[in-house]
Amino acid sequence: MRTRFESIGAYTPSTIRSTEDVINALSVPRALDLERITGIKNRRVHNSDPENYESSFVLAQRAIENCLESSGYAAADLDVIISVSITRFTAPGQYCFAPSFAAQLGAAIGAGKALHFDLSNACAGMITGVLVLDRMIKAGVVRRGLVVSGEQITPIAETATREISQPYDPQFAALTVGDAAVAVVVDDRGDDDDEIHYIELMTTSAGAEHCIGMPSDQTTGIAMYTDNRALASESRFLQGISRMADFLFETGRAWESEKYDYWIHHQFSGPAIDYISSLTERHFDTPMPQALNIYADYGNTASTSHFLVLREHLAQGRIPRGSKVLLIPEASGVVSGHLAATISRLEAWHG
Repeated sequence: MRTRFESIGAYTPSTIRSTEDVINALSVPRALDLERITGIKNRRVHNSDPENYESSFVLAQRAIENCLESSGYAAADLDVIISVSITRFTAPGQYCFAPSFAAQLGAAIGAGKALHFDLSNACAGMITGVLVLDRMIKAGVVRRGLVVSGEQITPIAETATREISQPYDPQFAALTVGDAAVAVVVDDRGDDDDEIHYIELMTTSAGAEHCIGMPSDQTTGIAMYTDNRALASESRFLQGISRMADFLFETGRAWESEKYDYWIHHQFSGPAIDYISSLTERHFDTPMPQALNIYADYGNTASTSHFLVLREHLAQGRIPRGSKVLLIPEASGVVSGHLAATISRLEAWHG
């Protein structure tokens, strides 16, 4: 059984907020060159008008609609819907834990008969969802399904701007986020020109200090606290690189023979992505594929980042038909891994 990406969709809010605006909103003035440190110039922010509120749910639904516009399947054809959002806002001040987002989204788009469940794996959520769907298809449980994430995550940046008061703060990473939603359909019709080759993830507790939740006074919204030094440590990146090297060796592959055309990293920091690339090049002793990035304009869009990069570059005609793309997750937890796929249909619909 061979799987493929059958269609992809995305939605980003129209409101743009610059990094300069974020820094100027800090409660305590300080010298912090966030744009230089991360390479992020702008990010998209949800519409907060109660009449046109862009909740996590609304963002996700719009991404699904965009995805199905280019799909050969209707919503009723889907066998399963998997929602992987970190955030679960359904209205101003309303955070929903049950029923599942997947069930609600299925009902909203007319896929009420599809299997449905939610899962969460931090910023590796979309890749985790695709992994689970890929395995379900190969096990013969389903033939086609949809993975979706809607991230209305900028409220953590709003909390951070109110509370950060020192040069090193565990809420620093929250200043990089932007809102977005993505959706992909995966089916069982893969072939030599269109195939998800492999997906592997690894989780380790080493150096993992990350949480998202209510601030201590429980009055100022949600917040994200991260051990930024652990997340950016060389040992963490080397662990993921080493595991990929082991995977390639164990499966009779080599980096050079895989001939990746492009790779996409989690969009949390441009300099960090460059650093990971240099470590990987040094490890495999060969040039790296062309990196695809959008962090300068969209920031860190949490679980949606890899597929938002893919969707944006496909929409701009920058990924030729038949390209082999490697997605590298980096998520708090700590999660690392890789997803390799050759894509043709996506280019045909979005090129």
